[in-house]
Amino acid sequence: MSDHLSNVPNHFLASLSVQDAELLKPHLSTKPLPHAAVLHEQTGAISRVYFPTAGLVSLVVVMSNGEAVEAAVVGRNGVVGGSSALDGSIALNRAIVQAPGSASSIAAAALKQLAGQSESLRAALFQHEQVITAHMQQIAACNAVHHLEERLCRWFLQVRDLLQTDALPLTQEFMANMLGVRRTSLTMVARSLQAAGLIKYRRGRVEVVDVEGLHEAACECYEAINVYYEQLIGWRPAVAEQSRPARIARSG
Repeated sequence: MSDHLSNVPNHFLASLSVQDAELLKPHLSTKPLPHAAVLHEQTGAISRVYFPTAGLVSLVVVMSNGEAVEAAVVGRNGVVGGSSALDGSIALNRAIVQAPGSASSIAAAALKQLAGQSESLRAALFQHEQVITAHMQQIAACNAVHHLEERLCRWFLQVRDLLQTDALPLTQEFMANMLGVRRTSLTMVARSLQAAGLIKYRRGRVEVVDVEGLHEAACECYEAINVYYEQLIGWRPAVAEQSRPARIARSG
């Protein structure tokens, strides 16, 4: 691992070789990721590439009526806008900050130039784009065949892994939009999960109470997505276990 970037809390940067880290480091700057900020727009040009070190970015597909559905979520495990360094002329989705944080950032043109100089850097970016594609395909299948409760539990686990906390800053409206469902439907499912002792919900905040229970209730897609990340880029969630109440029995 690089002496220069190995301590950066972003998996992509931390896993670079010394040579690639030395290429990138002079071009990197720290940028805030304010809540709801749009990092790039669907069908628009990508001007900057972001390596989140805290916070969460949703990659969403925007429909003609303005509705948007989340296709993937990126945090400290990846890169936002990396396709621009691989001759991606336009963004295929909107990148919007779901939970505020920060990122190391580089101009897209500079990253493209550096990727042209380093085969290993170009390969790392390509692997990341592969895992994002796999992530999106799994979510598309998940949305088509799995029940909302399973999908919501999968989503809570993913968000928890990337934020590395049990306290998730999520509103019901935002969750409904990202999952492409009516807010009333999401409210009913969230209440059911709260009644089962899996989460606690207060306005604008979800607290994960029973991680093991969420794993049991989530669909197979949570683990499938993690397998892709581990096999393609060597990333696996590592959330420290936190003390929590004893399991609450659930019916059904």
